[in-house]
Amino acid sequence: NARDAMPSGGVISIRAENLNEEVTVNIYKPDGSFDEAALAKLDDLFRCVRTGEVRAVRPELYEQLSRIYDHFDHKQISLVSGFRFAERNSSRHYHASAMDIRIPGVSINTMYAYAESLDQGGMGIGLYPTSQFIHVDFRAPGEPSYRWTDYSGHGGGKHTKKKKSTGRTHPARKPTS
Repeated sequence: NARDAMPSGGVISIRAENLNEEVTVNIYKPDGSFDEAALAKLDDLFRCVRTGEVRAVRPELYEQLSRIYDHFDHKQISLVSGFRFAERNSSRHYHASAMDIRIPGVSINTMYAYAESLDQGGMGIGLYPTSQFIHVDFRAPGEPSYRWTDYSGHGGGKHTKKKKSTGRTHPARKPTS
């Protein structure tokens, strides 16, 4: 099953900074399938801070979160932002497949490097040195992995992007209009 292919203990301890709420769950049942009740608790924690809207977050994002939690000695993760309903629809936050996180006592460069090691394709990973968090997302199906650094702090500004090579010479491009 998928759990054997990409091992993770399945446990996550996370605190939503803007909600001042925390959850500790195991995303897996003993048989290795997803525990829907645990996912629902996380979905609630990942809800849109501005509208209160809850969406089912992509379970693979929680699997990556669990790997990050395992890797950094089970230090509680701080959720800066999860699902954002009041967001442009091009945002992975809007599609409930992105998270902005930090771990107290762990440098964002160290977290970023580990998140990059988890990318098996189709992930976006951003570094936010001013705000001190990393962004991790799953792209839309077929989109290449993406990397960027944003020095702006909250609300836009200076943004440096770089696309990870996909090995193709001419990647397919979606119209931007």
